[in-house]
Amino acid sequence: MTNNDIFKKLRVALKLRDDEIVEILELVDFKISKSELGAFFRKEDHPNYMECGDQILRNFLNGLVLHLRGTKENPKIPGKVLLGEESKKSTPKPKSFKKSQLKNVDRNLSNVKYKNKKKS
Repeated sequence: MTNNDIFKKLRVALKLRDDEIVEILELVDFKISKSELGAFFRKEDHPNYMECGDQILRNFLNGLVLHLRGTKENPKIPGKVLLGEESKKSTPKPKSFKKSQLKNVDRNLSNVKYKNKKKS
């Protein structure tokens, strides 16, 4: 099994997008672009395929540890990070559009009947 295979399987198992992988690599001060990252996930016979080196996989795994566990100063619970509950804590629950529109209705208006007649 190659480093590319391991990288692909981790990406699928953890449901990571390219931008999330770039952020994880930045946690360990390793900069990589999305296009370079995409070259690792291509088929071996593709002209833009690139072999994933040990250094890239090692940095990704170290960054993944920081992403899931956090640091000593700011520890995280890995289960909550994987379920996405870590980021939901700070964002308020959105209200439904219909409820917000009903609050804006003026209840003091009287009912008006409109008669649509054809003009001759």
